[in-house]
Amino acid sequence: MTRPVVPTDPRDEADRGRVALWLDPDDLRWLAEHCCCPEDASEETVERCLRLRFRARAALHKS
Repeated sequence: MTRPVVPTDPRDEADRGRVALWLDPDDLRWLAEHCCCPEDASEETVERCLRLRFRARAALHKS
């Protein structure tokens, strides 16, 4: 069962403080699989990395 793809609403994203970033699927795959945080990275940095990797995976899944 396939879910319909819902286009991103640029105004809604801007209202959330987000900007468009178009990446090649291979770049998204790389981003989703790599964490470049040093071992002594703060919890905030690691959380940001995890969030970016999750969103990269979600974008690939949605497409």
